[in-house]
Amino acid sequence: MADHTEDVQDLKRHLDITHVEHPAEDYARNVNARIINPLAGLSKENLRLQVRGFCAEYGFEDKEDVFFRGALAAQNPIEEDYKEIPELTEDDKIALKREITHKWHLPRRLYYAIALCSLGSALQGWDNTGANGANLSFPQEFGIEHNEWLIGVINSAPTLFGLCSAWAADPINNWIGRRGAIFLTGLFCIFPVLAQAFTHSWWELLLCRLFMGLGMGIKISVIPIYTAEVSPASIRGGMVTSFQLWVAFGIMIGMCSNLIFYRIGALAWRFQLAAAFAPAIPVVILVWWCPESPRWLMKKGRYQQAFQSFCHLRNTEMQAARELYYAHRQFIEERSAFAGTTLIRRIWDLVSVPRLRRATVASAWIVISQQFSGINIMAFYSSTIFSNAGYGTLSTLLASFGFGMIMFVFAFPALYTMDTFGRRNLLLLTFPNMAWCLLAAGLCFLMSTDNSARVPLIAFFIYLFTALYGPGIGPMPSIYFSESFPLSHREIGAAFTICINNAVGSALSLTFPALLARVGATAAFGLYAGLNILAFLVIFLIVPETRQRTLEELDYIFGVPTSKHIAYQLGTWLPWWVKRYIFFQRDAKLQPLYQLEGYSARQDQEHQEPTV
Repeated sequence: MADHTEDVQDLKRHLDITHVEHPAEDYARNVNARIINPLAGLSKENLRLQVRGFCAEYGFEDKEDVFFRGALAAQNPIEEDYKEIPELTEDDKIALKREITHKWHLPRRLYYAIALCSLGSALQGWDNTGANGANLSFPQEFGIEHNEWLIGVINSAPTLFGLCSAWAADPINNWIGRRGAIFLTGLFCIFPVLAQAFTHSWWELLLCRLFMGLGMGIKISVIPIYTAEVSPASIRGGMVTSFQLWVAFGIMIGMCSNLIFYRIGALAWRFQLAAAFAPAIPVVILVWWCPESPRWLMKKGRYQQAFQSFCHLRNTEMQAARELYYAHRQFIEERSAFAGTTLIRRIWDLVSVPRLRRATVASAWIVISQQFSGINIMAFYSSTIFSNAGYGTLSTLLASFGFGMIMFVFAFPALYTMDTFGRRNLLLLTFPNMAWCLLAAGLCFLMSTDNSARVPLIAFFIYLFTALYGPGIGPMPSIYFSESFPLSHREIGAAFTICINNAVGSALSLTFPALLARVGATAAFGLYAGLNILAFLVIFLIVPETRQRTLEELDYIFGVPTSKHIAYQLGTWLPWWVKRYIFFQRDAKLQPLYQLEGYSARQDQEHQEPTV
């Protein structure tokens, strides 16, 4: 053992890697907006020495050639560069090229993991919409139909208790890993959900829904994090979008369930609330056949297992070695920059370290914007809204089913657009259009109840709003908070973001019934239309683009000072947009914000801010 340690130290003394070791300040205050490949500029000799030291330290001596080829591929990620490297085999070059031409061609184990996560996501939507249908009957059974505040508390109980449980995501993920956390939270989606059917008073129902929040508060962060950590950078947005896609699917299935149990009568609400326990059973059983997150294993120093996990998740051993080694190099710098060790220290880092503070603010505003959009109000209270519009019970449930189906169908485009059009562009495109849809729906409530067009128009604008939500802000929170934070703070950053989400969501769910009763649908919809515009303005100023960057490279994106980002949007991007799309000056050129170092010119161009 002593000889092994001496060999490793001897190798490290021979390495000339000062030019790729970037100080922590590059992350904290990246004033030049540089995105740096940590292997840039290394000669082949130094790279081989570096890889040899890595293999000796972590027990990969028999895989040294594989890791060297992987390191060369990471150092030269574009075809024009890697096709001239003699050390790479023809099979290596074909595999690297297929990452671009067939980027969705990935191992079955990866898709199995994504499918399992998708089923867990569907639980989130189904649990929400069970309350949607139950709102039509359980208040009458418990004699609280005139107490709008109490109904709001019962409906928002999972998010209220999620405020507390979200903070448990960090220690639970740290102790038992991503798979263990999914298993544990799945248990809270079985027993409390099923228990709702056997309650005899409103406070028993409230208690069950509070326990549901224990699991939901953690699950809503761990599933997107796990999905982001196992997915390739080129399609990470599309993969994590599956979380919202299947939440939308769960909402649609929940609406179907409400319709199926509608004719049972007075007991319908019990079945509507409890039915969502069924899909949680396969989740807690089958999750143990998923590969553990390799980045979590790296965090624990279990590199052998991390490599095995990457081999299950990538097409070739060389690609797995490339991902592991590249992440390792970034992780070394990340660890020196963000060295928070205790839970309290990591929480403090979220506001004290500039790079983490920017990720926290951007992620928090994304989840606040989703709540401001009004979609969760629709998910909880669409039956109430359609009932107030003049629908009967069956028609109300059918209209709510249409809402759920549209949300599911229009989440599909995001699978493609998230990694091509970009996160930021989708938000800036959809929020203004969602605002006028809500305003139009609210104004339709002013039409006479005798007007036959009143109810169809209200439904039309709500459906149009939902169609815009699907590829826009719908999948964005789960994508953004799962990729914005470094590995050292990923769980606590996601937990803080979910806590913000639950706090704002609880406040809006609590107040909406009373708001609807006091000011009416037109004013309520107008308020949310204004909140959509507010969300649009803040996103334009402070939220950076993250598409097609590795999780480690995003340290540099969030190292750019907020003041520089705002100055660029107002002083460079906005004037260019006016020239290009208002005055139709086709020769207008956009100066990119980010300056890439250690990448080919073609790749630099592909990864710059989009020009549409």
